[in-house]
Order: sequence, then C-alpha cells, then structure tokens
Amino acid sequence: MARGPHLWTILTTPLVRENPVTLQILGLCSALAVTTSLPTALTMSAALTVVLTLSAGIISVIRRHIPDTIRLIVQIVIVASLVIVIDQVLQAYLFEISQALSVYVALITTNCLVLGRTESFARHNPPVPAMVDAFGNGLGYSLILIVIGATRELFGQGQLMGRTVLPLAEDGGWFTPLSLMLLAPSAFFLLGILVWAIRSVRTEQAEAPEFAPPRAREPAE
Repeated sequence: MARGPHLWTILTTPLVRENPVTLQILGLCSALAVTTSLPTALTMSAALTVVLTLSAGIISVIRRHIPDTIRLIVQIVIVASLVIVIDQVLQAYLFEISQALSVYVALITTNCLVLGRTESFARHNPPVPAMVDAFGNGLGYSLILIVIGATRELFGQGQLMGRTVLPLAEDGGWFTPLSLMLLAPSAFFLLGILVWAIRSVRTEQAEAPEFAPPRAREPAE
C-alpha cells in the first residue's frame, strides 16, 4: 500500500517542486534552442522523455553489473544508442521537425538532465522507481518547453501548432507579431520570468543571498 503513494511522489515532485529546468537549471541548451514553436518543443520533449525513461530502466536493471570505473561510459553508450534510434524514427516519420531540431536530438546524449538522473537515481534504485523518476523528470522538462514554446509561437507568429490564433494585421486582423519572440534572447527572458514566478510562489526554492547588506548605522546622539 505504501508503494503507490511513494511512486506518485517520485513522479510528481519534478513537475514544479523540484523541476529540473527551473530549480536545478539542467537541460538549458535544448530548452532555449528548440522552443521557437510548439511542435518542435513537443517533439523534443517526447524524445527526451522516452530516452530518459528507457535509459533509466536499462541502467537500473544492470546496475549491479556495471563496474564503477566505467559506469559513465556504459551510461553514455546506452543513452547514445537510444538517441540514435529516436533520431532515425524522427527522420523517417517527422522529417521536417527533425530538420528543425537539427543537432539538438543528438545532443540528448550529453544532456545534463539525462546523465544526472541515470547517475544519481537509476544507478541506485530498482527499475520501477527509476523509470518513474525518469518519466517525472521528463514531464517536468516537457512542461517548461511547452510553456515557452507555446508563448513564443503565439506571440511571435500568432499561431499555435501552425494554426492561426491571433488574426494577423497583414491579413486584415489586429495582431502584429513580435519578432523578438522568435530570437534566442526571448527564450532567456521567458525562462527567467518563469523561474522568478515559481520561486516567488515557492519561496523555499529561492537561493540565499551570498552577501548580507550592511546594516544602517544608528545616528550618534
């Protein structure tokens, strides 16, 4: 009976409370590079979540047979093999999106989130909790990519999933696309705002200041 709630906690904790992007600042390269539109963000999210979940399960199964001296090499080989399969599937069935994602699918192999979860959790836990943890972290990563991707596509093109949502001024509507949303800096701004919003609500995530401000001196009598 205790296993269900335990797995539920493992699954839901990375969504907001310990989100790998907003709290641990992992996987930023892909989070910022492939969020110009919602389709690319969704595809990248699905690819990383599948790779992370399967690699965590495989590594957990063989964790007692991996020598410590070569554990990182073994983990990278497993992740890279899964990434190659995912990349080939995308090229076969979603070629245009695969071209838009460019090298970032291949870079899942060295994504800090993937290696971090396999090293810190999957290597020390049974397969089911390991895969649940990996899936939860994948969902947390996906949540951030979807929010940023949807915002950039909506305000940068007036569309969502390629369909017009805000009628464009050039077509007789009222909305003028914000070109900044399609540029790289907008992803930094949106992610920064998202981190600030979450840490404002969940104050325990806010980092302690490195330096305390000097105390004001009391006026001499």
